Amino acid sequence: MTEPAVVITGLKKSFGPLEVLKDIDLTVAPGEVVCIIGPSGSGKSTMLRCVNLLEEPTGGKIVVNGVEMTDPDVDIDRARTKIGMVFQGFNLFAHLSVINNLTVAQRKVLKRGEKEAEEVARHNLERVGLSEKANAMPAQLSGGQQQRVAIARALSMSPEVMLFDEPTSALDPELVGDVLGVMRQLADEGMTMLVVTHEMQFAREVADKVLFMDGGYVVEQGPAAEVIGNPQHDRTKSFLARVLNPTHQDPTD
Repeated sequence: MTEPAVVITGLKKSFGPLEVLKDIDLTVAPGEVVCIIGPSGSGKSTMLRCVNLLEEPTGGKIVVNGVEMTDPDVDIDRARTKIGMVFQGFNLFAHLSVINNLTVAQRKVLKRGEKEAEEVARHNLERVGLSEKANAMPAQLSGGQQQRVAIARALSMSPEVMLFDEPTSALDPELVGDVLGVMRQLADEGMTMLVVTHEMQFAREVADKVLFMDGGYVVEQGPAAEVIGNPQHDRTKSFLARVLNPTHQDPTD
């Protein structure tokens, strides 16, 4: 039996009196793509940020690649090197060229030499279709190109799991396709991915598993064809009706 890539058990997160995550359970197999969908404020991004402890869980247990992230004695910096994260904003260093954005953490965190770090960076720029932008500055790139550079930067750390927090939500619609194309390619290559997204077509076509969250709970989870194509829970049905058909009016409103 292959050890799961990610195991979340009884995850809770509160901000003061506000309980944002309530007993979340999730198991992700190596190479599995899990898309997390749901309305704003449902806890999707908070759950994702708990996986690499950008948010400190209030309760529960998170294990990534056999390392318990919630163990008080865990070497969190070392554990995070195996977890790539791509945010809504691109978070590139504005004063560094693209190639330097991709090499700085490799050299400082992974202690790679300059030549190796640059080779890895150029390989990953090629993976995202931006080899020719190595010497450009972030301000010279479109939003979609900046997000693809951010993905290449995360990949350059040789992660075993990739977390994507609504990676296309800040992009103009015509730029979304290129970023989703890179993510499809990563899925095809067998990268383990947790993706918070509003891109239902992507989730339907690429996800092995879809989680629908609402009010801090996982309301429904299963294969994409079932959760998106044939949802069982009324709340899931209502959400998908609005997302897939924006003119739809929920009769419960």
